[in-house]
Amino acid sequence: MQYNWNWGVLFQEPYYGWLLSGLRWTVLVTLGAWTIALMLGTAVGIARTWPNRAVRTLGAAYVEIFRNVPVLLQLFLWFYVLPELVPDGLGRWLKRDLPLPEFWTAVLCLGFYAASRVAEQVRSGIEALSRGQLQAALASGLTLPQAYRLVLLPIGFRLIVPPLTSEFLSIVRTSSVALTIGLLELTAQSRQIENYTFQGFESFAAATALYFGIALAATLLMHLIERRTAIAGMVGKGSLGGV
Repeated sequence: MQYNWNWGVLFQEPYYGWLLSGLRWTVLVTLGAWTIALMLGTAVGIARTWPNRAVRTLGAAYVEIFRNVPVLLQLFLWFYVLPELVPDGLGRWLKRDLPLPEFWTAVLCLGFYAASRVAEQVRSGIEALSRGQLQAALASGLTLPQAYRLVLLPIGFRLIVPPLTSEFLSIVRTSSVALTIGLLELTAQSRQIENYTFQGFESFAAATALYFGIALAATLLMHLIERRTAIAGMVGKGSLGGV
Protein backbone atom coordinates (compact mmCIF):
# COMPACT_ATOMS: atom_id res chain seq x y z
CA MET A 1 0.00 0.00 0.00
CA GLN A 2 1.45 3.34 -1.09
CA TYR A 3 1.39 6.27 1.30
CA ASN A 4 -0.05 9.50 -0.12
CA TRP A 5 2.09 12.41 1.01
CA ASN A 6 0.30 15.72 1.55
CA TRP A 7 2.38 18.35 3.29
CA GLY A 8 -0.16 20.99 2.36
CA VAL A 9 -2.55 19.67 5.00
CA LEU A 10 -0.36 21.27 7.67
CA PHE A 11 -1.16 24.72 6.25
CA GLN A 12 -4.90 24.21 6.11
CA GLU A 13 -7.39 25.23 8.76
CA PRO A 14 -8.10 24.02 11.36
CA TYR A 15 -4.94 21.87 11.38
CA TYR A 16 -2.54 24.80 11.15
CA GLY A 17 -4.29 26.39 14.11
CA TRP A 18 -4.17 23.13 16.04
CA LEU A 19 -0.39 22.96 15.67
CA LEU A 20 0.03 26.54 16.84
CA SER A 21 -2.30 25.92 19.78
CA GLY A 22 -0.34 22.81 20.75
CA LEU A 23 2.92 24.72 20.50
CA ARG A 24 1.52 27.46 22.72
CA TRP A 25 0.43 25.01 25.44
CA THR A 26 3.77 23.20 25.28
CA VAL A 27 5.66 26.47 25.75
CA LEU A 28 3.36 27.62 28.57
CA VAL A 29 3.65 24.31 30.43
CA THR A 30 7.41 24.32 30.00
CA LEU A 31 7.89 27.89 31.23
CA GLY A 32 5.51 27.44 34.15
CA ALA A 33 7.11 24.17 35.24
CA TRP A 34 10.61 25.60 34.80
CA THR A 35 9.77 28.58 37.00
CA ILE A 36 8.63 26.27 39.79
CA ALA A 37 11.57 23.92 39.26
CA LEU A 38 14.14 26.71 39.42
CA MET A 39 12.74 28.35 42.55
CA LEU A 40 11.88 25.18 44.46
CA GLY A 41 14.96 23.34 43.21
CA THR A 42 17.19 26.17 44.43
CA ALA A 43 15.61 26.03 47.88
CA VAL A 44 15.98 22.24 48.08
CA GLY A 45 19.52 22.44 46.72
CA ILE A 46 20.42 24.89 49.48
CA ALA A 47 18.82 22.57 52.02
CA ARG A 48 20.96 19.72 50.69
CA THR A 49 24.13 21.64 51.64
CA TRP A 50 22.87 23.41 54.79
CA PRO A 51 24.98 22.79 57.92
CA ASN A 52 21.95 21.54 59.87
CA ARG A 53 21.55 17.76 59.52
CA ALA A 54 17.75 17.79 59.83
CA VAL A 55 17.46 20.32 56.98
CA ARG A 56 19.78 18.22 54.81
CA THR A 57 17.68 15.13 55.54
CA LEU A 58 14.48 16.87 54.49
CA GLY A 59 16.12 18.04 51.28
CA ALA A 60 17.41 14.56 50.53
CA ALA A 61 13.97 13.04 51.19
CA TYR A 62 12.34 15.41 48.72
CA VAL A 63 14.89 14.59 46.03
CA GLU A 64 14.64 10.83 46.49
CA ILE A 65 10.82 10.82 46.50
CA PHE A 66 10.22 13.01 43.46
CA ARG A 67 13.20 11.88 41.41
CA ASN A 68 12.59 8.14 41.75
CA VAL A 69 8.83 8.00 41.12
CA PRO A 70 7.97 7.91 37.38
CA VAL A 71 6.69 11.27 36.22
CA LEU A 72 3.63 9.73 34.54
CA LEU A 73 2.59 8.14 37.83
CA GLN A 74 3.11 11.45 39.60
CA LEU A 75 0.90 13.16 37.02
CA PHE A 76 -1.93 10.69 37.66
CA LEU A 77 -1.54 11.12 41.42
CA TRP A 78 -1.77 14.91 41.10
CA PHE A 79 -4.76 14.80 38.76
CA TYR A 80 -6.85 11.86 39.97
CA VAL A 81 -5.79 11.11 43.56
CA LEU A 82 -5.00 14.47 45.18
CA PRO A 83 -8.56 15.86 44.81
CA GLU A 84 -9.85 12.81 46.71
CA LEU A 85 -7.38 13.27 49.59
CA VAL A 86 -7.92 16.94 50.37
CA PRO A 87 -11.03 18.33 52.16
CA ASP A 88 -14.27 18.02 50.20
CA GLY A 89 -14.58 21.71 49.37
CA LEU A 90 -11.06 21.95 48.02
CA GLY A 91 -11.46 18.66 46.17
CA ARG A 92 -14.63 19.88 44.41
CA TRP A 93 -12.85 23.07 43.43
CA LEU A 94 -9.91 21.15 41.99
CA LYS A 95 -12.17 18.84 40.00
CA ARG A 96 -14.93 21.21 38.88
CA ASP A 97 -14.20 24.89 39.39
CA LEU A 98 -10.47 25.28 38.76
CA PRO A 99 -9.98 26.77 35.28
CA LEU A 100 -7.90 24.55 33.00
CA PRO A 101 -7.12 21.87 35.61
CA GLU A 102 -5.14 19.83 33.07
CA PHE A 103 -2.76 22.74 32.48
CA TRP A 104 -2.20 23.58 36.14
CA THR A 105 -1.78 19.93 37.06
CA ALA A 106 0.86 19.48 34.36
CA VAL A 107 2.71 22.62 35.45
CA LEU A 108 2.76 21.63 39.13
CA CYS A 109 3.65 18.00 38.49
CA LEU A 110 6.49 18.73 36.08
CA GLY A 111 7.69 21.62 38.24
CA PHE A 112 7.92 19.52 41.40
CA TYR A 113 9.50 16.64 39.51
CA ALA A 114 12.10 18.81 37.79
CA ALA A 115 12.82 20.64 41.05
CA SER A 116 14.29 17.42 42.47
CA ARG A 117 16.73 17.30 39.56
CA VAL A 118 17.54 21.02 39.66
CA ALA A 119 18.21 20.66 43.39
CA GLU A 120 20.99 18.18 42.66
CA GLN A 121 22.50 20.56 40.12
CA VAL A 122 22.40 23.42 42.62
CA ARG A 123 23.94 21.16 45.27
CA SER A 124 26.74 20.15 42.92
CA GLY A 125 27.39 23.78 42.02
CA ILE A 126 27.68 24.79 45.67
CA GLU A 127 29.82 21.80 46.57
CA ALA A 128 32.12 22.53 43.63
CA LEU A 129 33.28 25.64 45.48
CA SER A 130 36.04 25.42 48.04
CA ARG A 131 35.07 25.62 51.72
CA GLY A 132 37.17 28.75 51.89
CA GLN A 133 34.46 30.64 49.99
CA LEU A 134 31.94 30.10 52.79
CA GLN A 135 34.46 30.64 55.54
CA ALA A 136 35.63 33.90 53.99
CA ALA A 137 32.04 35.11 53.63
CA LEU A 138 31.26 34.31 57.27
CA ALA A 139 34.53 35.89 58.41
CA SER A 140 33.62 39.10 56.61
CA GLY A 141 30.54 39.44 58.82
CA LEU A 142 27.86 37.90 56.61
CA THR A 143 25.26 35.63 58.13
CA LEU A 144 24.85 32.12 56.74
CA PRO A 145 21.78 33.03 54.62
CA GLN A 146 23.61 36.10 53.32
CA ALA A 147 26.66 34.00 52.45
CA TYR A 148 24.48 31.70 50.36
CA ARG A 149 22.59 34.54 48.70
CA LEU A 150 25.52 36.85 47.99
CA VAL A 151 28.46 34.46 47.49
CA LEU A 152 27.72 30.76 47.04
CA LEU A 153 24.63 30.89 44.82
CA PRO A 154 25.87 33.57 42.38
CA ILE A 155 29.07 31.63 41.77
CA GLY A 156 27.46 28.19 41.91
CA PHE A 157 24.82 29.06 39.32
CA ARG A 158 27.49 30.24 36.91
CA LEU A 159 29.04 26.78 37.07
CA ILE A 160 25.87 24.80 36.36
CA VAL A 161 24.45 26.54 33.30
CA PRO A 162 25.07 23.48 31.03
CA PRO A 163 23.25 20.94 33.25
CA LEU A 164 20.45 23.43 33.85
CA THR A 165 20.08 23.69 30.09
CA SER A 166 19.69 19.91 29.93
CA GLU A 167 17.01 20.02 32.63
CA PHE A 168 15.08 22.69 30.76
CA LEU A 169 15.15 20.61 27.59
CA SER A 170 14.05 17.60 29.63
CA ILE A 171 10.93 19.53 30.70
CA VAL A 172 10.20 20.38 27.06
CA ARG A 173 10.28 16.68 26.17
CA THR A 174 8.44 15.50 29.28
CA SER A 175 5.62 18.00 28.75
CA SER A 176 4.17 15.56 26.22
CA VAL A 177 2.91 13.34 29.09
CA ALA A 178 0.25 16.01 29.72
CA LEU A 179 -1.75 14.57 26.84
CA THR A 180 -2.66 11.63 29.12
CA ILE A 181 -4.82 13.93 31.27
CA GLY A 182 -6.41 15.74 28.35
CA LEU A 183 -4.15 18.74 27.71
CA LEU A 184 -3.95 19.36 23.95
CA GLU A 185 -0.27 20.21 23.81
CA LEU A 186 1.90 19.69 20.74
CA THR A 187 2.02 15.90 20.71
CA ALA A 188 -1.71 15.60 21.42
CA GLN A 189 -2.55 18.01 18.61
CA SER A 190 -0.32 16.05 16.22
CA ARG A 191 -2.21 12.88 17.07
CA GLN A 192 -5.50 14.70 16.56
CA ILE A 193 -4.40 15.88 13.11
CA GLU A 194 -3.43 12.31 12.25
CA ASN A 195 -6.84 11.03 13.36
CA TYR A 196 -8.66 13.57 11.20
CA THR A 197 -6.46 13.47 8.08
CA PHE A 198 -4.64 10.12 8.23
CA GLN A 199 -1.45 12.07 7.43
CA GLY A 200 0.55 10.79 10.38
CA PHE A 201 4.01 11.29 8.91
CA GLU A 202 3.35 14.94 8.13
CA SER A 203 1.74 15.77 11.48
CA PHE A 204 4.45 14.14 13.59
CA ALA A 205 7.21 15.55 11.39
CA ALA A 206 5.81 19.01 12.02
CA ALA A 207 5.70 18.35 15.77
CA THR A 208 9.29 17.10 15.65
CA ALA A 209 10.42 20.25 13.86
CA LEU A 210 8.66 22.46 16.41
CA TYR A 211 10.19 20.58 19.34
CA PHE A 212 13.58 20.92 17.68
CA GLY A 213 13.01 24.64 17.22
CA ILE A 214 12.22 25.10 20.92
CA ALA A 215 15.27 23.07 21.93
CA LEU A 216 17.56 24.94 19.53
CA ALA A 217 16.38 28.36 20.73
CA ALA A 218 16.80 27.36 24.39
CA THR A 219 20.25 25.88 23.75
CA LEU A 220 21.49 28.96 21.93
CA LEU A 221 20.16 31.26 24.66
CA MET A 222 21.73 29.22 27.46
CA HIS A 223 25.00 28.97 25.52
CA LEU A 224 25.07 32.75 25.30
CA ILE A 225 24.39 33.02 29.03
CA GLU A 226 27.11 30.47 29.74
CA ARG A 227 29.69 32.40 27.72
CA ARG A 228 28.82 35.70 29.39
CA THR A 229 28.89 34.27 32.93
CA ALA A 230 31.79 31.81 32.64
CA ILE A 231 34.41 31.98 35.38
CA ALA A 232 37.97 31.54 34.13
CA GLY A 233 39.59 28.39 35.52
CA MET A 234 36.29 26.97 36.84
CA VAL A 235 34.43 26.08 33.65
CA GLY A 236 32.85 22.65 33.78
CA LYS A 237 33.33 22.01 37.51
CA GLY A 238 29.67 22.45 38.32
CA SER A 239 28.50 19.89 35.78
CA LEU A 240 30.41 16.96 37.23
CA GLY A 241 28.20 16.19 40.18
CA GLY A 242 24.87 16.21 38.43
CA VAL A 243 21.95 13.86 38.57
